[in-house]
Amino acid sequence: MRAARILLIVLVVLGGLFVAADRIAVSVAQDKAAERAQLTQGLSSKPDISIKGFPFLTQVASDKLDDVKITAHDIQAGTGAERLRIDSFTADLRGVNLSGDYQRAVADTADGSAFITYADLSAAAPPGVTVAYGGESKDGKGRVKVTGSVTMPLIGTVKRSVTSVISVEHGDTVRLHADAIPGADSIPGLDKLIREKIDFTRSLVGLPTGIKVQSVVTTPSGISVAASGTNVVLAG
Repeated sequence: MRAARILLIVLVVLGGLFVAADRIAVSVAQDKAAERAQLTQGLSSKPDISIKGFPFLTQVASDKLDDVKITAHDIQAGTGAERLRIDSFTADLRGVNLSGDYQRAVADTADGSAFITYADLSAAAPPGVTVAYGGESKDGKGRVKVTGSVTMPLIGTVKRSVTSVISVEHGDTVRLHADAIPGADSIPGLDKLIREKIDFTRSLVGLPTGIKVQSVVTTPSGISVAASGTNVVLAG
């Protein structure tokens, strides 16, 4: 009985040491993965990375992590005048394959979402154009309120606020398109001039490679863009 008791104590101690070593290893790995992701994805700050599943060390031994969650902030998409800031991006990556001495990490599948504030969407809009919450239509489509002005010969400055549908295109772009331009029938050429300013698209190229934008939902504080993909590059 005494020998069995001693063996049990030894096993408990060893088990505790293994768990401690496993948690230390996953903490170090998360920090290194965040550094690598920041470098390869061109982020302004290190993302938060959480490696799920236990034990971690056996996952590393097989060069494949079951589940990795990532949260990043202040992502710059696009360049120049069409630069668009993404306030936050979260993703759940499953089946993350490790290679190149752990310098490259590619997920089999991923689901996530990006959040863009109306202030950032306005900053990325053409000059003089602002974007705000526009509620939802009866068919559930996200809508925004877009305001812009143009200068017309013999008339002067004409300002219009419209309700626009916001949608996604080509898996990497958000598009704003006005339902109608108020007073366009009474002012020749107004519809074309206003639309040239307030109907616009912006790219979300700053998201991880392999992620495709699927849909967009409007909220009172900004737009939430759902995304998913396969062979998504976390680092590499």
